[in-house]
Amino acid sequence: MVKPQRRFGKEFEAEAVRLVETSGRTQREIAEDLGIGLSTLRPWLDKRRERDLEGPPPERQEDVAAELKRLRRENEILRQEREILKRAATFFAKEGSR
Repeated sequence: MVKPQRRFGKEFEAEAVRLVETSGRTQREIAEDLGIGLSTLRPWLDKRRERDLEGPPPERQEDVAAELKRLRRENEILRQEREILKRAATFFAKEGSR
């Protein structure tokens, strides 16, 4: 006998994905607790991961831009420090050979 296919709302789906990401429990345990199959839960997780790969949500765009700016500034400082260290190493190598 074939069971009728159940439909789940977007809120239920989002909560299931959130539980997988934050609870520290296995996907199988969460699926069993929610009364759904693992074959139902996995596509929801895949969809969420694809969405996350496409880009951050609009409310995080400013955070990402600020973080990028900070990292670029830090990267430039590190380049300058590396250059100074190279020059210092060359200077002391020459001084030591005298």
